[in-house]
Amino acid sequence: MLISTAAAQAQDEEASDVIIVQGIRGALGNALNEKREAPNLVEVIQAEDIGKLPDQNLAEVLENITGVQITRTAGVGTGVQIRGTNSNRTEINGVSTVGSGAGRSGISFEDVSASIISAVEVTKASQAKTIEGSVGGTVNLRTIRPLDLDGVLANIRVQGETSSLSTDGIKPRLSAALGNNWSTGAGEFGAVVSASWARQDVSAFRPRADRDNLISSSSGVPSAQSFDFLPIQFLNQDYDNFEYETLNISGTLEWAPTESLRFYFDTIINDQERREESSRVQASGVSSLRNVAVPDSFETVDFGVLPGENGPQTLGSIEAALTGIIPVDLATDDDDPNLRFSGDTNSRITDSRIFSLGTDFNHGNFSARIEGSISSSDSTTPSINTTLNFINPNVPLDPGGANDNAVPFIYDLSGGALTFAVAQNAPFGPSTEQLLDPANVVLRDVNISRDIAENEELAFRGDFSYDLIDSAVGSFLTSVDAGYRFNKSTALRDQVRSNVGLRNLSDSPSGDLFEDILVPGPDNFGDADGRALFVGDFLLIDPELVANDPDAVFASLNAAIAAHGGSISIDDPTSDQSAFFDIEEKTHALYGQVNFEKSIFRGNAGVRYVKTNVASVGNTITNGVATPTTTEGSYDFILPRFNLVASPLENVQLRFSWGKDIRRPDFDDLSTSFTFSTSPNPPVVLGNPDLVPEQVNSLDVSAEWYFAPRAVVSVGYFNKKRTNLHVQQQEDPFEDPVTGYRDLTDPCEGGGIFNPIADPNVFAPSGTPVGVCVPVSTTINDPGETTQKGFEVAMQYDLAAWEDTIGFASGFGILANYTHQEFSGGDTVNNASSRASDVFATFGATDVTFKQPLIDLSEDAYNVTLYYEKYGLSARARYTWRSAFRSTDFGSTSSFPWGFPVVQDARGQLNASINYNVTEHLTIGIEGVNLTKSDIRQYCVNDGALLCFQGLTDRRLTFGGSYTF
Repeated sequence: MLISTAAAQAQDEEASDVIIVQGIRGALGNALNEKREAPNLVEVIQAEDIGKLPDQNLAEVLENITGVQITRTAGVGTGVQIRGTNSNRTEINGVSTVGSGAGRSGISFEDVSASIISAVEVTKASQAKTIEGSVGGTVNLRTIRPLDLDGVLANIRVQGETSSLSTDGIKPRLSAALGNNWSTGAGEFGAVVSASWARQDVSAFRPRADRDNLISSSSGVPSAQSFDFLPIQFLNQDYDNFEYETLNISGTLEWAPTESLRFYFDTIINDQERREESSRVQASGVSSLRNVAVPDSFETVDFGVLPGENGPQTLGSIEAALTGIIPVDLATDDDDPNLRFSGDTNSRITDSRIFSLGTDFNHGNFSARIEGSISSSDSTTPSINTTLNFINPNVPLDPGGANDNAVPFIYDLSGGALTFAVAQNAPFGPSTEQLLDPANVVLRDVNISRDIAENEELAFRGDFSYDLIDSAVGSFLTSVDAGYRFNKSTALRDQVRSNVGLRNLSDSPSGDLFEDILVPGPDNFGDADGRALFVGDFLLIDPELVANDPDAVFASLNAAIAAHGGSISIDDPTSDQSAFFDIEEKTHALYGQVNFEKSIFRGNAGVRYVKTNVASVGNTITNGVATPTTTEGSYDFILPRFNLVASPLENVQLRFSWGKDIRRPDFDDLSTSFTFSTSPNPPVVLGNPDLVPEQVNSLDVSAEWYFAPRAVVSVGYFNKKRTNLHVQQQEDPFEDPVTGYRDLTDPCEGGGIFNPIADPNVFAPSGTPVGVCVPVSTTINDPGETTQKGFEVAMQYDLAAWEDTIGFASGFGILANYTHQEFSGGDTVNNASSRASDVFATFGATDVTFKQPLIDLSEDAYNVTLYYEKYGLSARARYTWRSAFRSTDFGSTSSFPWGFPVVQDARGQLNASINYNVTEHLTIGIEGVNLTKSDIRQYCVNDGALLCFQGLTDRRLTFGGSYTF
């Protein structure tokens, strides 16, 4: 199945001459017909065969649609932006879904296999009957309806997937569908079930280099040059690995006792276990050597112009460290820079259920649908994240008893690659044997989590319609619709955690006391781009053992602490009362809508009324005692909507739509609860119970020309005015420009919030106990109005009509689309961090701010798909490109570097597939994702300015076959 960008043209042919088109072209034609007949602006993608959408991943499927871009986690599509925004809704068979997190968009696309979905529909312009809550669009995933089957459905598909960066071999994928319908004396019965089970192993390498400090030419320190420059502040080697096991089951029962009455029951079951086996190698404390570490070479960084609170700000250029060695200098610092090995096993186990029971009936001019549904998602996030400090045997131990000491590093950030390694040939450099010796690592941190997230929505709706064709107004008004919907949504979060930080050798057991649970870390970090500099020799606590037998890991670590004589043991995780919340939301919605058709015009006009009551329960902590606190609120909105379609020519359609909608705040953004990290880097996220829903006024104008069968050229313009936009605002703590130290007492007068359990690390003198000011982040309503506007161009065409002329070449077809979009307005700004402000001051730029952008919005994006279908061969190649965009996803830190979201550079990706019908029943094929292994580059401050993060992704191949009985 491929994407529909406009409805297909019907042909007037004699019944004996009708050719039934199936496969890619058939799916395109059917999807275009749906779009063309729709009274509002929709895009449709239909499966070209049972369980066969264009891509394995639903986010990748949606990326085929004009105006849709996606974001990825370790190369897997997880986020979907429709016309530049993440504020969208997801339904399955018209039923609202809930996600595993606190967002409003619904079920995660990574949790649902594309193989159980028969069609995808994206509504870009709402009708009055459309459920509120979407800014960009509403995605409806449709499953097979048994009463629509022409006969017995029986299909099985067996596949295997391999990844270029995976070390675990081929992973299986199985899917099947079975269905039929029967005519009986009691009416028509139908049943269908689709199931999918898959394992997937995906990896991405994410190196990071922080250069957000300053060595002034006038500082007089040994590393000073004749010019100001940015030294190395921090180096990190992130190895992200996720293992998915997903089970999806979709089932439907239908009974139509008469032609005017139908009952149905739908079931969707999604179970996903996502295991993370990631690791981080950190060159920590590097900044302590900035005054003595002299870079071998530099690069010029132009920070360009930044849109600020008071207009454009020209920031200027500065030199930055490019290559060099960060040495061990015992006279400067006896325990920095130091080497740390972290294992991240942030798993997620999610059980999602959707059940809906309903009936359709009609009597004369009256018709109705009544439906009750429940959608739930229960998740736990079991994890044991550990950090080991490497104790360099070539360097004296810290005289103060700290559990780290110095290690030299070499770095090379040239050529657009952020590379570093242990400088084994430098003075005091450790050997490979020493790096892999369990006796040379000590336990530093153990962070345990068993968080619980429970989301549910109960809904009831009644939709009624009365046909006016035979009435006095029937020459213009075709029908009138009205309906009511009630839903109760609940969201519960319980953070169950235990954090242990060991900072003294007297408390930290060495690895030889728990070597039974240690394994070498991944050594293939160079496989993605052929880099020579990386850390490939290090030890980790076995991530597979953590996932499969966490109790054995606890027992081994506690036994090691006891044998070592340490004073701090690892306790079982307990509920964090300050982070608990339970939110209930009840909504009543009414709508009325008139549908009309006259001459070349058709469409609808209506209004939707929404009334919502919210009650949020959290805990207020006073002197260590938790007191439940309930916050209540309510709001109501009137949402008018209008859609008009005109057909001035037989094959031309013009569309106009206008309407209002709202976007409710995410549940965790409303909560009064919060939690602390043991690291000084992540911001403390504070909820804001005063948040109100966003409001959006949307206008769409488009033209569609269906110039041939299954062919279209379309152009459209959209404009969205948003008020009360939900934006993230971060406040950073003050850092001393000379020492880099932060405030260590509460309150934090210079900014941020006091974290009583965070290790101060480089933000305080060595040996300082826990407790330091850290960044604070919250979501607010932007007081200004924002505008998203843009235009879309799409075309679709195949050469089937030219078969007599060009023969085999008539199997070719093409789809292409381009979107340009802009974001403007708003009054919220981000402020430069303390260190960034010191750098900008050297250019004469003071009080630097950044006008809050719309996260994940690319101004330009396009898709081009070339396909071939003939002689049993079906092949497709799709290239997708999007321009640079601001992102808050930048590796192992959640704190804005330099105080601003990063800029993810423009990137393209090539996917392709080829299938062959061996027989009428058997098809074999192979599919490739990210064939060119396009990497990700993220820049700090401005696009192309200072390279801060990379994402080196894998190439995935899926091969197998399907059999239809």
